[in-house]
Amino acid sequence: MIPRAVLLISVVLLASCAQAQDGRGLVGQGRAVFRDQGCYGCHIAERMGTPIGPDLSRIGAKRNETYLTRWLRDPSAQRPTAHMPKLQLTEVEVQALAAYLGSLR
Repeated sequence: MIPRAVLLISVVLLASCAQAQDGRGLVGQGRAVFRDQGCYGCHIAERMGTPIGPDLSRIGAKRNETYLTRWLRDPSAQRPTAHMPKLQLTEVEVQALAAYLGSLR
């Protein structure tokens, strides 16, 4: 009976480690999207960028990933007076960028 419990615990631990690695991978992809799309031209994140738009260094403490995802898809739909343009991002890029911004605390 003990070996079965050990096997079950091992499977659960491996699954949680894989999920954590996927999360870090998505955050890393989002960091690359932030850089590649030139978001730092208007925003600061992780001590990088220009303070034209809001500082995003702690945005993850203020907004959840669901909100960030909606915002990244269409800022003016979230706030009609927003000065941020609608970015031409794929859904994968939106998800990755939202994960990255959500990690900034």
